Amino acid sequence: MRARRTAVVLLSGGLDSMVCAGLAREAGFSVLALTIDYNQRHRAELEAAKTIAAQLSDRHIVLPLDLRAFGGSALTGDMAVPKEGVAPGIPVTYVPARNTIFLSLALGWAEAAGARDLFIGVNALDYSGYPDCRPEFISGFEAVANLATKAGVEGDSFTIHAPLQNMSKADIAREAARLGLDAGLSHSCYDPAVDGAACGLCDACRLRAKGFEEACLPDPTRYQ
Repeated sequence: MRARRTAVVLLSGGLDSMVCAGLAREAGFSVLALTIDYNQRHRAELEAAKTIAAQLSDRHIVLPLDLRAFGGSALTGDMAVPKEGVAPGIPVTYVPARNTIFLSLALGWAEAAGARDLFIGVNALDYSGYPDCRPEFISGFEAVANLATKAGVEGDSFTIHAPLQNMSKADIAREAARLGLDAGLSHSCYDPAVDGAACGLCDACRLRAKGFEEACLPDPTRYQ
């Protein structure tokens, strides 16, 4: 019997990464889930990631990396999270080079584990304008992965999978339902209450709510 391929999946605890992990499993991969604890203000997503990983992964690592030391974002500093609605441009919730950093860590684990596939739940339609969610970034990082690794130099190759790249939030909500995933286990809010309840007003909450509404699915999010 052919051995299952292994993939490293970046699992934040949000709806997108949950669906991404579900799609990796559906495709037959053994899932190594990687969650980065970057000292983000919305720490409820870390607990969500642990719950999701227990259902969808074969191994889960929560890797500490304190990006508050750098700052530069409402998610890693003291500036307020915007609540006025999704605006054009790159918002203050952008974390400098976050997906580049996270994919680099995922690549390190993949090479060490003998995996050649990486999954990331970036989305280029219903998102907040982050530059590291674009298709150009994903293809560019894949090229770097194959230039900067022993495996790549020796003739092997890495593939960066971004299966949600061209999906709307409604598409992603529908995909969660199709996969039989409990979307209520995921957490998207950037500024939750102490008990983890979502604010309902930040960009992430608005986009998530819009997705469930447009998909004609009940929103399982627990709001303040």
